[in-house]
Amino acid sequence: MKQTLLAFAILAMSAAGAAAQSPQDDSSTVSDYAVRRSAYPRILPGSRAEFKVNAPDAKKVQLDLGRLYEMSPQTDGSWTCTTDSLGPGFHYYFIVVDGARVSDPASETFFGCGVAASGLEVPYPDGDVRFEMADVPHGEIAMRPYYSTVDKAWRRMMVYTPPMYHQSTDKRYPVLYLQHGGGEDERGWAIQGRTNVIMDNLIASGEAEPMVIVMADGNSADFTKMLIDDCIPLVESTYRVVPDAAHRALAGLSMGGIHTLNTVIEHPELFSHVGVFSSGWWASPAGVAGLGGDTEKYYAKLKENKDYFNKQFKNFWISMGGPEDIAYNNCKVMRGRFDDIGIKYVYFETPGGHTWPVWRESLYNFSKLIFK
Repeated sequence: MKQTLLAFAILAMSAAGAAAQSPQDDSSTVSDYAVRRSAYPRILPGSRAEFKVNAPDAKKVQLDLGRLYEMSPQTDGSWTCTTDSLGPGFHYYFIVVDGARVSDPASETFFGCGVAASGLEVPYPDGDVRFEMADVPHGEIAMRPYYSTVDKAWRRMMVYTPPMYHQSTDKRYPVLYLQHGGGEDERGWAIQGRTNVIMDNLIASGEAEPMVIVMADGNSADFTKMLIDDCIPLVESTYRVVPDAAHRALAGLSMGGIHTLNTVIEHPELFSHVGVFSSGWWASPAGVAGLGGDTEKYYAKLKENKDYFNKQFKNFWISMGGPEDIAYNNCKVMRGRFDDIGIKYVYFETPGGHTWPVWRESLYNFSKLIFK
């Protein structure tokens, strides 16, 4: 096994050399996240993808793209496969070599699923440019280190500032604290989520208010305390943001959605806009500790202060990636409880499951509503 993986790691780099050999299908294009000089993965007509890796000593090679594809051995020691039609947007994937799941050396590497993963970007349909770089003024994402007094360790946050931020020294902006999901970190929204691209395009078209977006590392022993004690004070002392609830929003996907729910119910006085993407409190008491397993205390707070919460949250926006989303039932149960209590919210559903294309869509729609 070690020899097979070593051969794979070394020889797969020769896939980059395949860039000198143009594939027969001239209508295909190299994936946005293929490493430089690599000819694979390739996007084919019909939103299919073609993969090629060199592993001459392997007995079996598969592509794990949410479902397993068997790769076929070639006479030159490479293995290839072509997928079915794929949905647009970002997809994690892995190469499975004789049972060992590894990253594809021909792809950029992303932190997802709790490990180093490969990524594939499937183009959106013609005319859908919401998530594509455009010739508009661009903001920037900066990496800001900070010491977490909660976790007693150094952490970092990614901070998006809008295109006009540096053109003035006195204007202040609203701020959205935007959280990643489980198995990811602060890089998720900045890279896989294309937050800067989404916001640049929306701000340029006048559909979204210019805002600062803070993407912190949610892998904390106590997210709520870390956000309130570490992140918000640092942001409000470092960036030109308006330090009040009317200009402060909190949103997150999956685990980050539960973090969002827990935080805004415990501290509603701090936020006026709430976004919960592909998430919801656990439908049973078997939830993960610290992630909403004890949901009744939150429902009790909502019930006791229904009118206050409805007035405080100008936007309480919940989205889901259709019935195929792994959090769908949790969210359905939670919304039912909200309805019984009388909590006002807006629900948005788009097909795609528990994936980045769904979360990009969620950010796109949520950001158009807040701070109006």
